[in-house]
Amino acid sequence: MRCVEAPGQTNGGRLTRRKETMRRTAAILLMTGMALLVGCKGAGSAAPASTGELKTDEEKTLYAMGVMLGSNVKPMALTADQIAIVGRGLADSAGGKPPLVDPQSMATQIQEFARSRAAAGAVAEKKKSEDFIAQAAKVSGAVKTDTGLVYQVLKPGTGDKPKATDTVKVHYTGSLIDGTVFDSSIQRNQPAEFPLNGVIPCWTQGLQLMQTGEKAKLICPSDLAYGDQGRSPKIPGGATLVFEVELLEIKK
Repeated sequence: MRCVEAPGQTNGGRLTRRKETMRRTAAILLMTGMALLVGCKGAGSAAPASTGELKTDEEKTLYAMGVMLGSNVKPMALTADQIAIVGRGLADSAGGKPPLVDPQSMATQIQEFARSRAAAGAVAEKKKSEDFIAQAAKVSGAVKTDTGLVYQVLKPGTGDKPKATDTVKVHYTGSLIDGTVFDSSIQRNQPAEFPLNGVIPCWTQGLQLMQTGEKAKLICPSDLAYGDQGRSPKIPGGATLVFEVELLEIKK
């Protein structure tokens, strides 16, 4: 994923939160249905490898589907009992039994369940980030702006500072507050180029503080990054993001 892309941009404006929630819910439900159904059919052709070593390519494929499924439904924070109920519906459907509930009639409830669970997760994520942001702002040389961005110079630069209308060339690494890297141009060994007015607000604001040749750390609260929606599966809703960015070039 390229996390410097602006979230939900269309025709110069952001998608509404409702449309974004519907899009994500549909994607989650589609992934859930496909992965679980295919996994169940595949399991019927051989003894399921529920534990131990994955021996065949089919077992590895099915396991990979499970990992994908888990990462997509993780924002819902389902309990073991709730997962069991989902499994019961899966087993009934795949086994040809009449459903106890018509899925079509529950579409609104499913969407609202996903939305409310994601919202609760975003609140918890923001709460978890509060102390991290506060401590980052106390680091020597760090500056916290009025918008909440925490900016720290790691290596001074000597060149010009970009404007919001400029295109910049950068190297960067993005991580969560626990250190998990979710995106890196350095790992791809390919600098990124983008217009500053077409990325997340944290980047638009932070890069304008930098001089060419400078390397800086940007601590981005969720409202300056990907908001309550996040970017599944790597960025949870409400997540504070940490970027180390080196400004290589300004392209007027």
